[in-house]
Amino acid sequence: MSELAMKAEKLDASDELAAKRVEFVLDDVVYLDGNSLGALPAAVPGRVEDAVRRQWGELRIRSWTEGGWWTAPERIGDRIAPLVGAAAGQTVVGDSTSVNVFKALVGAVRLARLTGPERDEIVVDATTFPTDGYIAGSAARMTGCTLRPVAPSEVPDVLGDRTAAVLLNHVDYRSGRLHDLPSLTAAVHAAGAVVVWDLCHSAGALPVGLDEHGVDLAVGCTYKYLNGGPGSPAFLYVRADLQDRFDSPLPGWNSHVEPFGMRSAYEPAAGAVRGRVGTPDILSMLALEAALEVWDGVTVEAVRAKSLALTDFFLECVGEYVPEGGVECVTPRAHGERGSQIALRCPDAGEVMKRLIERGVVGDFRHPDVLRFGFTPLYVGFADVERAARVLAEVLA
Repeated sequence: MSELAMKAEKLDASDELAAKRVEFVLDDVVYLDGNSLGALPAAVPGRVEDAVRRQWGELRIRSWTEGGWWTAPERIGDRIAPLVGAAAGQTVVGDSTSVNVFKALVGAVRLARLTGPERDEIVVDATTFPTDGYIAGSAARMTGCTLRPVAPSEVPDVLGDRTAAVLLNHVDYRSGRLHDLPSLTAAVHAAGAVVVWDLCHSAGALPVGLDEHGVDLAVGCTYKYLNGGPGSPAFLYVRADLQDRFDSPLPGWNSHVEPFGMRSAYEPAAGAVRGRVGTPDILSMLALEAALEVWDGVTVEAVRAKSLALTDFFLECVGEYVPEGGVECVTPRAHGERGSQIALRCPDAGEVMKRLIERGVVGDFRHPDVLRFGFTPLYVGFADVERAARVLAEVLA
């Protein structure tokens, strides 16, 4: 056994989160793609079967009240809230991340114009996941704003009295770089603008501190580090003191103050309910609720500590096993600048990832030359990390 393999054994033996692994449906594959789709929590299949057979099959429409279907978006939002540093009553679950980005960004422009009607510019992360950029462009056209794409590091330099809203990713999906949410939020506020954070690659992976840092609005998916399942509904956070002024561009009947009043005039409900639109996706939502039970007894701080240890160890193993020049790490090595993934650049990355998967190490490939490895601390162990790096070296050889 190699020194690194023995080190992995010792690290796994002292891992306070190791017991969580049995709460997931796993096999002998090293699964390092939880930053794209989280593994299946073991409690989910039974809960979904109950939702289908009993709640839908037997109770039928009574489940909207007796089964708690109607209040699920807020109830599950409150379950996610502590994982992103938010108090209850500010987070609602429903719709996709893309839809919630649209709601949040247009709502942000409208909030900014309540005190600065001349504000006519949306700043967007130029390195963002493409959908965020597409939606920011549409939101700019709809609100009569100019779109200004810039790198996150350049945001403070371009803010001004015409800036209405700023849309940023907390963690870069491609490189795994963690952006400075506290300082960037403060800079946006100093300019009198409203900030929207996309937490898709940080929710459930590291402390976010939405309330602590005064974030205005935030969105995030639930199928990555929150393990909610493919296409599970996203979440929308609206800070409590902004909720009475949040003007959603999608005023559906579910967000009406009297949804069953069937009135022709729209009047928004109070609180997080205002972020709802139409009938929630109940089966996906209840699967997500069951998945979130794996967080019982777990702190985000403990997850972050293990995440950094896993990624540090992976880089150590890659450095030991892979010949110099075989790969280039594009993820920052500084802990304060790293999310929960490692991105490595190499020639023929697509073919390399295909061969890794064939040998039981699952990550993913991002065009043109990036191998992405996501580390979900609730079920990834240090032996997994050592094996992944060793197999990578063998494939590259």
